[in-house]
Amino acid sequence: MSGLTAVLASVRNRWQSISTKSVTVAKVVLENVSKIFPGGVKALDNVSLEIQDKEFLVLVGPSGCGKTTALRMIAGLEEITSGNIYIDGRRVNDVPPKDRDIAMVFQNYALYPHMTAYKNMAFGLMLRKYPKVDIDARVREAAQVLGITDEQLRRKPKELSGGQRQRIAVGRAIVRKPKAFLFDEPLSNLDAKMRVQMRAEINKLHQQLHSTMIYVTHDQVEAMTMGDRIVVMKDGVVQQVDDPILLYNQPHNLFVAGFIGSPPMNFIMGSIEQRQNALWFVEKVADGNKNVALAILIDGPQAGRVGGRIGKPVVFGLRPEDVNDRRQVANPNPGHCVSATVEVVEPMGAETYLSLKTGSHAFMARVTGHERIRVNQRLDMVFDMTKCHFFDVQTEKAIT
Repeated sequence: MSGLTAVLASVRNRWQSISTKSVTVAKVVLENVSKIFPGGVKALDNVSLEIQDKEFLVLVGPSGCGKTTALRMIAGLEEITSGNIYIDGRRVNDVPPKDRDIAMVFQNYALYPHMTAYKNMAFGLMLRKYPKVDIDARVREAAQVLGITDEQLRRKPKELSGGQRQRIAVGRAIVRKPKAFLFDEPLSNLDAKMRVQMRAEINKLHQQLHSTMIYVTHDQVEAMTMGDRIVVMKDGVVQQVDDPILLYNQPHNLFVAGFIGSPPMNFIMGSIEQRQNALWFVEKVADGNKNVALAILIDGPQAGRVGGRIGKPVVFGLRPEDVNDRRQVANPNPGHCVSATVEVVEPMGAETYLSLKTGSHAFMARVTGHERIRVNQRLDMVFDMTKCHFFDVQTEKAIT
């Protein structure tokens, strides 16, 4: 391990030797919080959240969804337009950042370039007017844990390597022993392999410190692998708050269903039809809307969900891993089978991603990688209808 990975591992292994019992944690509450920037741009729209004591909460969503704005308002770096923020039961709307007892780790380290590494680590304690002896003891203690030498403490950020700057940024947060840690996309500048390692290290660090952590990312894989709960955001609005498994298996709307999961969920627009006492999802050909391009039997509990939607348009959703090669399924129901042409093959080793087309519609499948599949090959695919989802066309909400 190197860089921040080694840092976090070191902190995790030695934290109990530096006063674990003195760490304070807290519940963070956002109550009907909105943020409107000049020009009428609404970054956050009436957001209410409760981040529980010792919880690891992840805010995830595309760029511009408001997740970083929410984090900065918790830290006090951004004023709120309306609503309230509470930390450990205390309303902090007008409390300066230095008095909120929050530590923030930024994507770009955010070190003061004119200060030495020592002063960067000590600065938060200096603002809170800690005695010099206590400040020095905490900085030296953290420096020892993080492997920061006296020589490095005397240097300014521009004289340090990227890994050393990471250590200083983490050390600055650790010495505060804050009520909550805030992370603003800290892994986005790392390569893919390092991000995987870092996800595990931050998770272990949270387990060891038992601190409240709020983590912002645009990467849904990060969110799924790290959070106790995940907040999915879009256009400043919270779309769903759930643990990773429920979020994946029971998305509340089209956006959540499409954003969470890689490759993303397949969506097909069609309608529910009744044929010989059975319900079918039917996609019609675009030209004239007369010919059927795709027809799938709906049975079991799924039929009960859409029984009142006969003749009405719906969006059908199915994840790529629930689209299977018929050759690998024992006794499939013929009503769940679809013949399709392979357009793109992406071998991933243990599994293969397939882009397929049937009629006018393209969809993705994620199948086992043990059989070689060729472009333009015709395959019979089986839709696992026990895993399918249906969404209302108008509201985009899941039909339950």
